[in-house]
Amino acid sequence: MQYLPLFVKLTDKPVLIVGGGSVALRKAGTLLSAGAKLTVVAPEFAAEFVQWQQQGQAELINGYFSPDLLDGKLLVIAATDNDDVNAAVYEAATARNMLVNTVDDQPKCGFIFPSIIDRSPILIAISSFGTAPVLARRLREKLETLLPQHLGPLAELVGRFRSKVKAKISGFAARRQFWEKVFDSDVVRDVQANQLPQAEQRLLQLLDQPQQQAGEVYVVGAGPGDPELLTLKALQLMQQADVVVYDYLVSPQIMELVRRDAERICVGKKAGDHSVPQQDTNQLLIDLALAGKKVCRLKGGDPFIFGRGGEEIQALLPYNIAFQVVPGVTAAAGCAAYAGIPLTHRDHAQSVQFVTGHCRPDGSEPDWHSMSKARQTLVIYMGLIKAGHIQQQLLAAGRSGDTPVAIIENGTRPEQRIVSGTLQQLADLVAQHQVSSPALLVIGEVVALQQDLHWFGQKPQAAVFGQTLTRMA
Repeated sequence: MQYLPLFVKLTDKPVLIVGGGSVALRKAGTLLSAGAKLTVVAPEFAAEFVQWQQQGQAELINGYFSPDLLDGKLLVIAATDNDDVNAAVYEAATARNMLVNTVDDQPKCGFIFPSIIDRSPILIAISSFGTAPVLARRLREKLETLLPQHLGPLAELVGRFRSKVKAKISGFAARRQFWEKVFDSDVVRDVQANQLPQAEQRLLQLLDQPQQQAGEVYVVGAGPGDPELLTLKALQLMQQADVVVYDYLVSPQIMELVRRDAERICVGKKAGDHSVPQQDTNQLLIDLALAGKKVCRLKGGDPFIFGRGGEEIQALLPYNIAFQVVPGVTAAAGCAAYAGIPLTHRDHAQSVQFVTGHCRPDGSEPDWHSMSKARQTLVIYMGLIKAGHIQQQLLAAGRSGDTPVAIIENGTRPEQRIVSGTLQQLADLVAQHQVSSPALLVIGEVVALQQDLHWFGQKPQAAVFGQTLTRMA
């Protein structure tokens, strides 16, 4: 993060603008709307500056910049069309540890002006750190169409109730849950219809109701890694939760979307490293919910596909803990799509099996015969450690050694890597390319289609030894 976004109260604070033309005028208008006390120095001024001086909103100094003009100022803006003057302002301000903005010269900016969406008292600021101002402006235009005008009156209404809510409801978590209920209620509809007295009365009624602090567990699928694959429901519950209990397979980019002040508890689970036993995770969810917490159990992929989501919900049932389940894009679907591998194809695969590479608790083997049928796609989760065993058993059950395979590492993420080859090379591919978790094995004729259908990230790495993979007809 190159700049720290801050909202600064500028009411009656002294600000210096160097420059009196159209660029300086735009900055001055923004600063005046924030209540700043403006001093503007320039050899000549646009007409609006003169009007502001007559109205007592700005002090104009007809002349040129000198460092003594910085005395007592909070901020300074260099907005002339002379690079030497702008550089002199920047150097003088920097020497005094003052925040300075040099218009259209990002390296000489100690602070920057973002694009602003104003729904006062709701403000949204968007910035590209000065690298792509047109892109930031277009983002602002897009958000302007999405954010309703009633946000401002709604914020003013709830602002008047903050002290009442704080006096009546103790504890930050309980107050946050109350406000979540308000924003899901008809109070919002009344404000939108400009029925403010009715909205205020309805808010009073909600505050008079008994405040229950019942806990709840949200079992949420986070998908394979790309945050854009999250469902809207998943994002909503991630923002509402008091506590987020997550696995290693949840990408850092997705964890960035969790509510900032939510407690975060990692319970591990990755190949070769189960940092928290499953029964301890179950008990953790129970304890948090019984304490009145809204708990988001965030899992990579889909919670009901090799995610133990069902086991965790079963643990909640004896305690009558409320729960929701939000499906996610499972790794098989997400990673295969990003690798350009259709899991089914009417010419090459009429069925698909999802299996886990982990041994069953009783040590029994899966049905290798059913998994070795031709014209079927086999997707193996958590199969890296057992890659050699998987290869051996499928070959022994009759699957052809020439069957195409792909190993998808970090699927759907920017660092996605695909190693491709044939079934008879599987174990050697894992070792040769030092593939690490998270990774998915895809075995079947459809894998060869990635040569034509690949679209995301780097091209698949073909095996550098053994039989060459040929395209399918």
